[in-house]
Amino acid sequence: MLGPIGGSSLIDANLILDKARVEEKIRVADLGCGSSGHFVFPSAGRVGKKGVVYAVDILRTALETINKRARSENLVNIKTVWSNLEIFGATRIEAGSLDVGLLINTLHQSHKRMEILREAVRLLKKNGRLIVVEWKNVAAPFGPPPEERIKKEFVDNGAKKFGLRPEEEFEAGQYHYGLIYVKL
Repeated sequence: MLGPIGGSSLIDANLILDKARVEEKIRVADLGCGSSGHFVFPSAGRVGKKGVVYAVDILRTALETINKRARSENLVNIKTVWSNLEIFGATRIEAGSLDVGLLINTLHQSHKRMEILREAVRLLKKNGRLIVVEWKNVAAPFGPPPEERIKKEFVDNGAKKFGLRPEEEFEAGQYHYGLIYVKL
């Protein structure tokens, strides 16, 4: 599990997956999953043998770490996908096939945030859900610098531009906010 710098240990995976409605037989992608699998492995347990969890990242070493753990735990429903989410059409997952896309602490790591949102939306099926979790713009002893934190309004504007309907805003932890969108 990542420490406070990465931020995922500060976010309750079960809360996020409950909000995302991750359940049996669905297709989920953790877009920018990192090496910890903080959302990948709990998702794999929820979707079961008839579901699929895509662990997507630009760092091959992160995907190798996920692959090793998935093999050691005999989780055949986890598929690793190397991709640059900043490039539209680059992610080798069928367009319009995901029930749930997770962008957890991903957007602040890029200056091509709209491109990442656009790629995430491309992968969602109609009525699919996109969950965005980012750092609140509050003082914290860790996390990205304040100028790299993403304002909710930025995410909202991008989501609407790409055909998503806002569904819910929620507290994703002391230092994070969560937004849920549905693809129209």
